[in-house]
Amino acid sequence: MAWIALFAAGILEIGWAVGLKYTEGFTRLWPSVATICAMAISMTLLGVAVRTLPLGTAYAIWTGIGTVGTVFAGMWLFGESASFLRLFCVILIMGGIAGLKLITPP
Repeated sequence: MAWIALFAAGILEIGWAVGLKYTEGFTRLWPSVATICAMAISMTLLGVAVRTLPLGTAYAIWTGIGTVGTVFAGMWLFGESASFLRLFCVILIMGGIAGLKLITPP
């Protein structure tokens, strides 16, 4: 259950990170409300996950999912660069996430 909560928290981190772009500095009401809700739920789920998972592992995976997802969302939604070096760095992050998952007991 902790891993599911952590994965959901990471997905919501992508949502609120992308949402920040749409809030335009929290000047737009509904994107701001959605972003703040995603932040709160993401943090709550992270809190649930760290009840049983090691803090460092959970935090690294949470931010890793958010980072990788936000990079891909930026490429897709905002036309950000998809250069080889950028994608290579994302692959390194994904390797770190996978490694932490593999060495952490269930």
